Amino acid sequence: MQIIIHTDGAAQGNPGKGGYGVVLQAGKHYKEISQGYKYSTNNRMELLAVIVGLEAIKLEQSSVLIVSDSKYVVDSVEKKWVFGWEKKKFAKKKNPDLWARFLIVYRKQKVSFKWIKGHAGHPLNERCDVLAVNAANSSDLLVDEYYETIGSKLKD
Repeated sequence: MQIIIHTDGAAQGNPGKGGYGVVLQAGKHYKEISQGYKYSTNNRMELLAVIVGLEAIKLEQSSVLIVSDSKYVVDSVEKKWVFGWEKKKFAKKKNPDLWARFLIVYRKQKVSFKWIKGHAGHPLNERCDVLAVNAANSSDLLVDEYYETIGSKLKD
């Protein structure tokens, strides 16, 4: 059975308050996950949504389709850029902490990606957007420690 993970990230100010939203579907199973951060970026939230979705899967080597409106995430994997970045230890790349974390969970599953246009009426992408925005606006915000201490100083 294929697991479908819908994801979205949001940042208000970019950088600013951020959040991610995830919807996991597997057969009749449905789960929503979201979290907000005090200070982060849209790209970090987009990538973190994918990571958290993959980390929620208990059974390794599952067939997983990630549906995302993030060209940053989808192109980085589908065009294999991230694997070149990894070989160079993510030198001069933004979000190396998240990309390293992504690669660990990515390699545990059989993952494919589907890019969709955001804010184009895809019901589960719209749901993820609501989850991400609500998380960013919640009072339960975490600190994106890497970004606040190191990541915000990195240049592409």
